[in-house]
Amino acid sequence: MGTVVLLPIGVDDTALDRCLGALDAGTAAGTAIWLADDGQAGPRAQAVIEHWLAHTPLQAEYTRRARAIGEVAHLDEMLRACDGTDVVVLAPDAVPAPGWLQQLEACFARDASIGSATPWCNAGETAAWPRLGEINPVPDHLDAMAQACAALPSLHPELPSAVTHAVLLRANARRKAGGLDMHSYASWSAALIDLSLRMAGLGWRNALCENAFVAREGESQAQEGDMEALGTRWPAWPPRLAGFLMADPLRATREALQHLRQQAIMPRSQGDLFAAPVPPDPE
Repeated sequence: MGTVVLLPIGVDDTALDRCLGALDAGTAAGTAIWLADDGQAGPRAQAVIEHWLAHTPLQAEYTRRARAIGEVAHLDEMLRACDGTDVVVLAPDAVPAPGWLQQLEACFARDASIGSATPWCNAGETAAWPRLGEINPVPDHLDAMAQACAALPSLHPELPSAVTHAVLLRANARRKAGGLDMHSYASWSAALIDLSLRMAGLGWRNALCENAFVAREGESQAQEGDMEALGTRWPAWPPRLAGFLMADPLRATREALQHLRQQAIMPRSQGDLFAAPVPPDPE
């Protein structure tokens, strides 16, 4: 079985609609995707999902719990159901660029030591583009962005931890590290960071997949106490994260991506420039 995309459903039906449209446009037909709803989606979001399920070329399933169990327990349930399979956890407001999943899978195929692969994101903290550690605007022309990312050398540098706009998790690494810690964390984003740090403790790498891009309006919001819990369990992680943000080891790669994106966009702006003039309306 190939990679499964896990999409924990949120409450924002507009963001969900945009996410599902981008998935259809940028993901290979037949890809397995599981929309799992912890009793969060309102009537409008459910209508969006029903319409999408009737038309998507993806192999999609939708489940909805009658009673919420909490977002960490819910995602852990999803991960356990996919035991033995590589999975991508995708934020429900994410907008994947074309070819995103294919590039993440190629990243895993190149380096068996990678336990988690995170793509670039305009709001991706250590994987943010074009400015590190900032919430940048969603870029125009995601197809040009995908083309530029694909042209970068595939070096897959290590990140301090996974970043949770989109993260591909290796089945083996996940199994050895265990499930999500629903007792210590209230948000699935913090629980995923904790899982990635446990995988790193077992020798796996949390890598950047510089050949893929997934856009997002904002960063994941940790619940109260989550960051303190991470810092207490992983005292070396906060200073490592701060050091990474200050040293900015990915600066040259981000600048190369900016240059490649401009090259990818240029032909289309020239096309606009030399487009055939629209004939005037006959009088």
